[in-house]
Amino acid sequence: MKNSHSIIRCGWVRDNDLYRAYHDEEWGVPVHDDRKHFEMLILEGAQAGLSWETVLKKRAGYRTAFKDFDPEKVAGMTDAELEKQLQNPAIIRNRLKVFSARKNARVFLELQQEFGSFDNYVWRFVDGKPLDGKRQSLEDVPAETVESDRLSRDLKKRGMSFVGSTIIYAHMQATGLVNDHLVSCFRYSEVK
Repeated sequence: MKNSHSIIRCGWVRDNDLYRAYHDEEWGVPVHDDRKHFEMLILEGAQAGLSWETVLKKRAGYRTAFKDFDPEKVAGMTDAELEKQLQNPAIIRNRLKVFSARKNARVFLELQQEFGSFDNYVWRFVDGKPLDGKRQSLEDVPAETVESDRLSRDLKKRGMSFVGSTIIYAHMQATGLVNDHLVSCFRYSEVK
């Protein structure tokens, strides 16, 4: 991680160590690991209506609560296990979000079965290579796109929840399906 405050980063990073580490090491790097995709789906869904900083602070809690983001184990969680998580202060205790993790894990496994991996499935929506946003300013970064609309609709049709187009676009940004680092950001060319 680059610690220098003089490095040009995307404007959303601000002077926040959590954001800086996430931005500098993870955000926008193309992901081809199914467990990482599943982790980001759970975290992005949990973030709905909240700040990303809140989710990053609770990420370790989510890792423990949701079995190191193993979709098979999450798909097998019982109602009692999920109810217990509603008392867990290490995660966001929203009933719909907590229970959606299991439902989404089951759909995730179906997608793996159908396409060989979730990665194969999701990268189809960008023709197998990251979209280059070439964003000049934060105002140029959309909340959703045609691609996120298509992916969101397909995931919803298959039974996932907390996968609206805005959430899915955030997932696409986080997992490098789109490079939305500003062109002035040092990471733009590194993840390109």
